[in-house]
Amino acid sequence: MDAQYNPFEIERDAQLFWDTNQCFKAVEDASREKFYCLSMFPYPSGKLHMGHVRNYTIGDVVSRFQRMQGRNVMQPMGWDAFGMPAENAAIQNQVPPAKWTYDNIDYMRRQLKALGFAYDWSREFATCDSDYYRWEQWFFTKLVEKGLVYKKMATVNWDPVDQTVLANEQVIDGRGWRSGALVERKEIPLWFLKITEYAEELLADLDKVEWPEQVKTMQRNWIGKSKGIELAFDIAGKAGESLEPLRVYTTRPDTLMGVTYVAVAAGHPLVKQAAEDDPELAAFAAECARGGTSEADLAVMEKKGMPTGHRAVHPLTGREVPVYVANFVLMEYGTGAVMAVPGHDQRDWEFATKYGLPIEPVIADAQGRTPDLSQGAYTEYGTLIHSGEFDGLDFQAAFDAIAARLEQQGHGEIKTHFRLRDWGVARQRYWGAPIPVKYGPQGQTVPLTDDELPVELPMEVTVDASGSPLKKMPAFSDLGDGWVRETDTFDTFMESSWYYARFACADNRQAMLDERADYWLPVDLYIGGIEHAILHLLYARFFHKLMRDFGLVNSDEPFQQLLTQGMVIAETFYRPTENGGKQWFNPADVEVKRDEKGRPMSAVLISDGQPVEMGGIEKMSKSKNNGVDPQAMIDRFGADTVRLFMMFAAPPEQSLEWSDSGVEGANRFLKRLWRLVAEHLSAGEPGILDVASIDDAQRDLRRKTHETIRKASDDIGRRTTFNTAIAAVMELTNALSKFDDASPQGLAVAREAIEACVLLLAPIVPHACHALWRELGHVEPVIDAPWPSVDEAALARDSIELVVQVNGKLRARIEVDAEADKDSIEAQAFSAENVQRHTEGKTVRKVIVVPGKLVNIVVA
Repeated sequence: MDAQYNPFEIERDAQLFWDTNQCFKAVEDASREKFYCLSMFPYPSGKLHMGHVRNYTIGDVVSRFQRMQGRNVMQPMGWDAFGMPAENAAIQNQVPPAKWTYDNIDYMRRQLKALGFAYDWSREFATCDSDYYRWEQWFFTKLVEKGLVYKKMATVNWDPVDQTVLANEQVIDGRGWRSGALVERKEIPLWFLKITEYAEELLADLDKVEWPEQVKTMQRNWIGKSKGIELAFDIAGKAGESLEPLRVYTTRPDTLMGVTYVAVAAGHPLVKQAAEDDPELAAFAAECARGGTSEADLAVMEKKGMPTGHRAVHPLTGREVPVYVANFVLMEYGTGAVMAVPGHDQRDWEFATKYGLPIEPVIADAQGRTPDLSQGAYTEYGTLIHSGEFDGLDFQAAFDAIAARLEQQGHGEIKTHFRLRDWGVARQRYWGAPIPVKYGPQGQTVPLTDDELPVELPMEVTVDASGSPLKKMPAFSDLGDGWVRETDTFDTFMESSWYYARFACADNRQAMLDERADYWLPVDLYIGGIEHAILHLLYARFFHKLMRDFGLVNSDEPFQQLLTQGMVIAETFYRPTENGGKQWFNPADVEVKRDEKGRPMSAVLISDGQPVEMGGIEKMSKSKNNGVDPQAMIDRFGADTVRLFMMFAAPPEQSLEWSDSGVEGANRFLKRLWRLVAEHLSAGEPGILDVASIDDAQRDLRRKTHETIRKASDDIGRRTTFNTAIAAVMELTNALSKFDDASPQGLAVAREAIEACVLLLAPIVPHACHALWRELGHVEPVIDAPWPSVDEAALARDSIELVVQVNGKLRARIEVDAEADKDSIEAQAFSAENVQRHTEGKTVRKVIVVPGKLVNIVVA
C-alpha cells in the first residue's frame, strides 16, 4: 500500500467503480425497508456554492449511513430550472434561457459528481423538461374540472419595466427588486388554486410530521386560524343613496364598544365610489396603491389616511363613526375593512393620534382601573368597562354575549377565519410551464384535453425586458377560429411542489405517477434551508393532498422528517468608495493578522499590501464577495477533505463558519488516517482475535473501539450530529497511534479498531474509505458492508474514572471499582489530597454521587 494519500487518484478510482457498477441505482424491493433521502434540488445558476455543498453532503452522509443499516435507499437529484433568473441572464448575455439553463446544469452536474454524492442519476430531470411539466399541465386540467381552480381579477404588485407580478418580498421601498421601477398596484386576471379549502387539514397534519418546532410554528402562523366575529356596519349614505353594509372581521369583539372610526383599503368599492367625485381622494388612493404590501411594511410605515365622507353605523349602539381610507389596510387581507379601536390596538392608536380621532378605553387594566392611553394602546385582555350592558364581563363572556346580540340583530355571526389566501399560480413571464387553457371567441375558458398536451414552451426565443415573448408570438397563442391559448406561465412553486414524487417514477411517459410512488413516499428525510419553511413546504404539502385525493398517492404528507441546515458564513473585507459605497474583497485575496487565539486583528489586500476594513462574519454571498469556490477547494484538497470539513465544523442546524485552517486540518487528518492504515498493514498479519486472552492494553483499545461505534451510531442515526461522531473517530485514531503492540493478538485488536474507523467514516469520506477497505483485504466494497455493531461485553470496565467536585468545582479525578457502592465511592473521594484541602475545617452539607459520572461535595 502506498503510504502517501493521493486524493485525486483515490477519488477518480472510487467514482469510476460506482458508475461502472451502478452502485446507487435504486430499485423497489417490497421485502426491504425503504429510506428516501432528499435534499431540496438546486436552481441551476451556474456553479455550486458552499451552501449547496453543505446541504448535499448532509443528505449523502445520511443516505450512505442508512444503506449500511440495510435499508433500501433512494437519493435522487434534479433541477429547479424555471424562473426569472434565467430570463435576466438571457437579457444580459444575449442567449436563450434554455441554453443558459442546460449549460449550467451540465456544469453543476459535473461538480456534484466530483463530490462523490451517491445519487441515482437515472432519475434525474429538470423541471423545464416537457416530459416533466406536461404532467403538471395534465393535473391542472383535472383540478379545473374538479372546481379547485378559478380565475379572477386580483390586485397585484406590477413591475411596469419587467412587465410581471412581484411578490410582496420583491418590492423594496416601493420599487421592483430587479428593475428598480416604481411598482404599481394593478388589477389583472389571475389563476388561483383553492388551497384555503385545505387550510384546516394543513394545520392539523403538522402534528403528523417530525419537523423542527420552529418550522411548524411558522406554518401555523402563516395559515393563521382564528375564531372571531364577522359583523356589518351599515353606511349612512347621502339622501337617496343606497350603499352596501361594510363587513369587517375581528377576533376582539370585546372591544367593539370602543370603535371610534372604520378604516378601509384604497381598493375598497366604497373608496372607488367616493373617489369618482373627489379628485383628492382619488389621488390619495393611488398613492396608497404604490405603498408597501407586506405585513412587515404595514407595521412600520407611517400611518396615513383620508376621510371618505361616509359614516358607518355602529351595529349595537347606532352611533355614527367616520370611515377613513387608510394605507395600512389592504384588500387582500380579510374584507378590506377594519373596525378601529384606538384604545386597544397600537396601529389604530397611531392613526387616531395623528388625525385627532377619539380614543376611548373599554378594557380595564390588570388592576381593574381605566388604563392610561396617553402613550399608546392597552392591548391586553381584561374586564370590560364603558361598555353598557357588557361591563364586568371577561373576554370569553364578552365574546359570547356580543356575538349572541349581533346574531340576534342580524348584524354578525361567529366565524373561523384563516390568514391563508388562495394560491395565485399565474406569472406573466416567459420561462415557465405554459398554463394549459384556451379561450374562445364567445369568452369561453376551456382546459386543454389530454391529446393537446403538453403545451411545449418555445425554446429558441429572444428575451428582453419588455415582457414575455409569448404574448408577441401568434404561432404560440393563436389556435385559429378565434381561439387563443393562455400566455401566462405557472409560478415555479408549482414545479417544486411535486418533484419529490416524480423522482419515484421519472421514467413513466404514460402517467404522472404510478405505484412506485407509494413504495417510496413519503420522503423519510428532507433537507434544506429554513428560508423555505413556509411557502415551498406549504405548497408541497397542499399539492400532495391534492394528489392523494385524486388517487395518485396514498399518504397524507410528503415529508416525514425535516432537517433545516444552517448557513455557511465567512469573514468579509472592504474599502469605502468615494460615492459612499463599499468595495468588497474576497477572503482569498486578503491577508489577516491574528492574535495568539486566532482572532482577527487587522487585514491587508495581498495585491497592494494596503489595509482593508473587516466587515464581520456574514452569510457567503456574491454581494459581499465572501464566497469560497467549492471547485477550487476540491482541486486543491480533494472532495473528501471538503466533505469532512463540512460535517466536522458545526452541527447541521447551526451556521458553519468557513475556515481555511479548518479545511487544512481536515486534510491532515485524512493523511494521518491513511498513514495509520499503511503502517498497520506493514506491521504484519494479525492473528485471530481471542477476546478471552487479551491483555489490559488490548482490552482498553477494544473498549474504546466499541464506545466509538456506539457513540457514532447514535450521533449519526438519531441525533444527526456528525461533528461529534467524527470527533469520536478522531479520538479512536489517536488511541490507535499510541497503541504499540505488533503481536498477532495486538494486531488483531488494532485491525478491529482500524476497520471500525473506516466503516464509521465511510458515509462522510467515501472515496478514501472505499480504497482503505480494499487495502484491508475486503472483496466487497465498503458501501455494501454493514454498519459495525457494538459488542456490549467489550464495554465492560473493571474500574471507572469519576470527577470529584467541591461546591460544583472540579477538584480531583478518582479511579473506582466499577461495582463500588456509594459509601466506598464517598470514602475514596474524601481521601483525595486536593479534596481534603478544599473541605478541611468546613461543614459537609451534602454529598451527591451520580453513578458513573461524578461526586459533588457541598460544604459551608
